[in-house]
Amino acid sequence: MTDTHIPQRYATNPAQIPGMTTAELRATYLISDVFVPGEIRLTYTHHDRIVLGGAVPAGAELSLGGYPEIRSDYFLEHREVGIVNVGGTGTVTADGEVYTLVTGACLYLGRGIRSVSFADASPAEGESGAQFYLFSAPAHTAYPAALVSPGEGTVRELGDQVTSNRRTLNQYIHENGVKSCQIVMGVTQLHPGSMWNTMPAHTHDRRTECYLYFDLPEEARVVHLMGEREETRHLLVADRQAVISPSWSLHSGVGTAAYSFVWAMAGENQAFDDMDAAPVTDLR
Repeated sequence: MTDTHIPQRYATNPAQIPGMTTAELRATYLISDVFVPGEIRLTYTHHDRIVLGGAVPAGAELSLGGYPEIRSDYFLEHREVGIVNVGGTGTVTADGEVYTLVTGACLYLGRGIRSVSFADASPAEGESGAQFYLFSAPAHTAYPAALVSPGEGTVRELGDQVTSNRRTLNQYIHENGVKSCQIVMGVTQLHPGSMWNTMPAHTHDRRTECYLYFDLPEEARVVHLMGEREETRHLLVADRQAVISPSWSLHSGVGTAAYSFVWAMAGENQAFDDMDAAPVTDLR
């Protein structure tokens, strides 16, 4: 099944942060129900008009349709989407073309594709079903569909074990990789014994970024930092939950165990390194 409406999260500004309770912060920036078996579950944020969510076939085929909130006859009429599979092997069919996504694979679909559906592949023994994470932004032109398997994108080794942030960053959709109008997207995997997903924290006033945390043990959590340098807040995030990080908000996080995350951005430019560092000594 597919919801006929997309819940909306309205844009916020830094002045609202000091007066927010924990419940208000979570209701505004945390998406806890990304993956629901048998459903496509989406959220619309007015920060850069991003739509994000999950599709979990659970043995059935799910079709991505149009929604009144985006005023389109079909979902990609005026949009593009990046898809990362964080579950078992599955397939995405786009206008009759079938793409097989193993765990960690990324698929880009451009503007103008009318029909998109999701299904499980024939699972190997003991393999779980597919869980597709979707990140969509408005698009002004069409770029070709492209599938990138794990390890085939631009791979960057970052951080240091001494500072507990040794990580492998896989860039899939970006200015020097798969072409898109706005989307920049990839997957970062922390090495065993590392907990920080980035340090120093940073902002990029020109793009909204969303994080999907996964591969996190059930009893573990990520402490996701957000807010302004002199007015920080935090969210406790569980496995397969997502965070909306407005362009004005810094972002960094530390887990109680190693984990992976999908990072995805849309906005003014696609320069991955266009960021403004927020040294830990400046944070309050």
